[in-house]
Amino acid sequence: MGIQRFFVSKSIVLDYKTRYNTYMEYKSNNNVVYSCKYHVVWCPKYRRKVLTGNVETRLKELVTQICEDIQVDLLEMEVMPDHVHLLLEVDPQFGIHKAVKTIKGRTSHVLRSEFKHLTTKLPSLWTNSYFVSTVGGAPLSIVKQYIESQKTSQRE
Repeated sequence: MGIQRFFVSKSIVLDYKTRYNTYMEYKSNNNVVYSCKYHVVWCPKYRRKVLTGNVETRLKELVTQICEDIQVDLLEMEVMPDHVHLLLEVDPQFGIHKAVKTIKGRTSHVLRSEFKHLTTKLPSLWTNSYFVSTVGGAPLSIVKQYIESQKTSQRE
């Protein structure tokens, strides 16, 4: 099952003076054409500043490898001493929750086995929670207006 890429260039007319141009890259699996990008943030337990030095380096390597393994596109990553930021593109049939759960679970297991100080300071490496926000190509108001205009534009 290969991922195909689609490029769509469209112009959405807001009124006679304003035009919103989009250029988006879409992916496809066997059933769905999609563009699902997410900003994800999570923290170590108790927000401890343990993601430094060799731990930070190894975490970046692991996240990159895990994303390749589960066929999630890692678009951006930044590791701070007390939290992690990722920008991911995830197949909607796989799901963002499953992607984050897999990344957090595998990184915790490997890091705690390789860095013993992470087992003595913390009962678990990561908190149970995380932040996720979708990242869209167009502002919400434009998408709403585009959807609202569909019925009237088909009559023409």
